[in-house]
Amino acid sequence: MRRFEQKVVFVTGAGRGIGRATAERFASEGAWLALVSNVEQDVKAEEAELAAQGARVIALTTDVSNAEQVQQAVDRTVAEFGRIDIVVNNAGIAWEEPFLDIKESNWRKMIDVNLNGMFLVAQRTSRQMVAQNEGGVILNMASTNGIVGEAHYAHYNASKGGVVLLTKTMAIELGPHSIRVNAVCPGYIQTPMTEAIDDAAKVADYIRTKIPLGRAGKPRDIAGVFAFLASDDAAFITGESLVVDGGQLTF
Repeated sequence: MRRFEQKVVFVTGAGRGIGRATAERFASEGAWLALVSNVEQDVKAEEAELAAQGARVIALTTDVSNAEQVQQAVDRTVAEFGRIDIVVNNAGIAWEEPFLDIKESNWRKMIDVNLNGMFLVAQRTSRQMVAQNEGGVILNMASTNGIVGEAHYAHYNASKGGVVLLTKTMAIELGPHSIRVNAVCPGYIQTPMTEAIDDAAKVADYIRTKIPLGRAGKPRDIAGVFAFLASDDAAFITGESLVVDGGQLTF
């Protein structure tokens, strides 16, 4: 399928994991890509790989928690491609930390990237879409942790819960501009970030006891959901938080 031929897709956290898989999925369907990441070597490698496959793509080294850098990334994307049609607001961080031991600096860092960064990217890109006056799609990365609690992730859970309500409010306010806004709530997805947190034994036990489908998710599982929500097949869906967890929350 070539559902996104010459559509400009702005992907944050694009250098690895879900962001990288999502960029690859949109490129395979004809999109032009702005790859945004704070890790320059990752995003440059992704840029080179996709360009070698014939995709039109630019890499933008950006800290999503920095308003000036986010605006610069938006401006460079518009200068290169002329517009922004779809945003995959994916950048985020996570680590375990017991509630009683959370340092204030760690709390602020988690909220700054996962919620403030989500807001900055969403606001700056949606302003561009409103100026274009042709609608658009914004997809925010939430989590099942934004719906139910999990021990040792209070700061992460709080940030993702904020994303769910941010998404709903954006959908209300941006709907009159024909901008659809949805969130994706993955369950356990095997990415470089989760692999750095959990050992193999813990993952195996988690799958056995918590996931009815009997496996962890893959980045491509989420990339496919982002592609669906960005497509015309989802033209009447907005304000939703779609759970993609292999059945975990059915327990």
